[in-house]
Amino acid sequence: MLIELERPAESTRIQRLKALTTGTHDTLDKRIMRAEPFASRERYALFLAVQHHFHGDVAPLYASADLNAKLPGLADRCRLEALRQDIVDLGGTAETLASTTGPLSPAAALGWVYVAEGSNLGAAFLRKEAMKLDLSDDFGARHLAGHPEGRGLHWRNFVAAYNDLPLSEAEEIDAAEGAKAAFRRVHGLVEKIFG
Repeated sequence: MLIELERPAESTRIQRLKALTTGTHDTLDKRIMRAEPFASRERYALFLAVQHHFHGDVAPLYASADLNAKLPGLADRCRLEALRQDIVDLGGTAETLASTTGPLSPAAALGWVYVAEGSNLGAAFLRKEAMKLDLSDDFGARHLAGHPEGRGLHWRNFVAAYNDLPLSEAEEIDAAEGAKAAFRRVHGLVEKIFG
């Protein structure tokens, strides 16, 4: 059954995607906060493990020639190496991870990338919490650092490119399903790693 996608005249593709994924996203945010990832460095190390697995999943998407053609500069946005260094900073081992996404349609892949990029925007709040643990952009919280051009500008550039993609209504729905799957993946990782 095909879901009808509401298209208010003033809404953008990103706004529609956000509206279709808000419930799944909110559920994840609440679960992460219940896990208290910034209560201690030990809890934060668990958060890094969650992030590491998710960014291991999306790293191949950031390297995809097809997605980079659609979203120029996407490869430069990947935060997996920064995450690995954060894990090492805190005394952990950053093993190489294989993506668990399985085959994705191009539109679903865009949904996963939307979640990863949106998490970078939300990282501004998390970065402040990490600083309370004496972590910084140079030690332990590299993956939460803003882009040198500014976090807001970096996000707006991504949004502009995303909104300009020539997607059909069915592809927008597929992107939303991909984004929901990405949010559920992170939720599953939080449940598994934090217990």
